[in-house]
Amino acid sequence: MKKLFSSLFALALMSLGLDAAWAQTNFPIKPIVLINPYAAGGPTDLISRVMAKGLGDQLGQSVVVENKAGGGASIGAAFVAKAPADGYTLLMGTSAAHVVTPMATNVPYDGLKSFEFIGIICNVPNILTVHPSVKVDNLKEFVAMAKSKPNLFSYASAGMGSSPHIGAEMFKFKAAVEMTHIPYRGAGPAITDMIAGSVPVGMLNISVVQQYVKNGQLKALAYASTKRSPTLPDVPTFAEAGLAGFVSGSWYSLAAPANTPAAVVDKLAKAFVAVQNSSEFQSAMTMQNGEIFYLNRAETSKFLQDDAKAMQDLIKSTGMKLLD
Repeated sequence: MKKLFSSLFALALMSLGLDAAWAQTNFPIKPIVLINPYAAGGPTDLISRVMAKGLGDQLGQSVVVENKAGGGASIGAAFVAKAPADGYTLLMGTSAAHVVTPMATNVPYDGLKSFEFIGIICNVPNILTVHPSVKVDNLKEFVAMAKSKPNLFSYASAGMGSSPHIGAEMFKFKAAVEMTHIPYRGAGPAITDMIAGSVPVGMLNISVVQQYVKNGQLKALAYASTKRSPTLPDVPTFAEAGLAGFVSGSWYSLAAPANTPAAVVDKLAKAFVAVQNSSEFQSAMTMQNGEIFYLNRAETSKFLQDDAKAMQDLIKSTGMKLLD
């Protein structure tokens, strides 16, 4: 009897192993969920939906975007880190989720080690905008006004530790001005309050701000890239506006939970590259001012390590507070 039980147990284990191997070889056999760790309507949401559509087309299964905002992107990141490592739960990652928030506070995951990174999608520069009620016409006038009355202005960001938050704090340091930070659960709700005039200043990705600049609901003062935006060519760079060497933007990554099978990661990576090379994706990124990053997985790993080191150096040199 014992021998029979052992044989049945071995067969069961073998069956489970064969089932797992079959599932990996035939991945995906059901819809995939892509977690956006910010509120709907922001740049992460826009890029998530473009990437989800492309991945779905490449993999032959639907990819559904779910928003799990809050905690400086840590809520969504933690959800993915704890999800089954089978490739069916992915994260649209940012510096906040993987580098800044884990560096600033205790989170239930390791920003880098808890994930298998598929690749870096793109970088989208930030732009400094003000409500039309702020009576300035350029960056120099804004800085002068801010210096004349410290903390006269509050500024909106996409959340604690987000690249807009880091960018605004860098701007405060370099321009020697004081502003009060008002963090939101994403760029979408931040823009709503900016347009209403509740918060007069914002440092946000250009992708979600540009339409409101074009229709006059917000006024752009400076673009945080080395060259002007093709969609807002009349807006000067920070260097052109008088603040040399200032650049700021958000990078976006695609990641699965750590220990996701190599066969599944490879299939996701191939689909990811195909999406990046598609004319549909490239056109969408051009419209959003997204600078596409064509990095392999080894280059992606180095990029993340370098970004974490750069953030540590920035905090050390500026005394920047990542938490209010």
